[in-house]
Amino acid sequence: MTALPTTPVRLGTRRSPLAMAQAEEARARLCTAHGWPLNAVEIVPVTASGDKVLDRPLAEIGGKALWTKELDQWLHAGEIDFAVHSAKDVETLRPEWLAIAAVLEREDVRDVLVGAASLAELPAGARIGTSAPRRAAQALHLRPDCRVVSFRGNVATRLGRLEAGEAEVTLLALAGLNRLGQTEVGTPLALEGWLSAPGQGAIAIECRADDAAMRALLAAIDHAPSHRALMAERALLAALGGNCHSAVGVHTRSEGADLVLRAAIFSEDGAEKVEGEARFAAGDAAGPARLAADLLSRASGGLAACFDPPR
Repeated sequence: MTALPTTPVRLGTRRSPLAMAQAEEARARLCTAHGWPLNAVEIVPVTASGDKVLDRPLAEIGGKALWTKELDQWLHAGEIDFAVHSAKDVETLRPEWLAIAAVLEREDVRDVLVGAASLAELPAGARIGTSAPRRAAQALHLRPDCRVVSFRGNVATRLGRLEAGEAEVTLLALAGLNRLGQTEVGTPLALEGWLSAPGQGAIAIECRADDAAMRALLAAIDHAPSHRALMAERALLAALGGNCHSAVGVHTRSEGADLVLRAAIFSEDGAEKVEGEARFAAGDAAGPARLAADLLSRASGGLAACFDPPR
């Protein structure tokens, strides 16, 4: 048992229902690990910029930083001690003063199709509601006759728009539905034919890099296999030079001491797909970089232009 803090440890999170559920999970795990009562950790919610503007794609209004910037500011100012994020919403390049101190055990990484049993059964010209470039490109790659309409907002908002008839189907992360207790919504898509977002299903916990005491506390809830897989996927994104406009799908699996990372990059309209796989030792950032170089070397000029790899 770890000594009870004299004042509550402050956990920063977005205010959305899913973010709050993730914060509750992180708090419960941290308190259990250290033998604390739940009130030893105070949840401090913020309304993120990304939650305020819902009528435009994220890439048009500032990208993933809109999910993290308020919490980053609070961490930097010492107003919170650590922050909880959906790992897929955390920018690939983070300030040096921040550290991903822990990753909780990863949930199911698959996407769920809501509104139909499969993309194949959709009628010609069906509308697919999503604002994610990866989901849009994969859907159009499989069904180029369909069209994509922009859907942003939390799970309830997107399901409401689907119910209102704004699209025939939409796509959601199974991990988010599971964490919200909505386990019967939609049909999970098999990873063999539909790749997930880098970081999907993982909860990343950040604190100040120089806060050794906080890092030591958070190490108790770090799930090493999930952490290694997440860092490999983030290393791939960094080597690709991907951004919010880039369509990238991944799936990582552990095989002994190695990771096997399968990834694909898509053109915006889904017409072009380049896929590859690499095996490397867990923790070897050069493995994802080799895969990124291979994918870009086989991409057309137009697809490669969607990425800006480090020189």
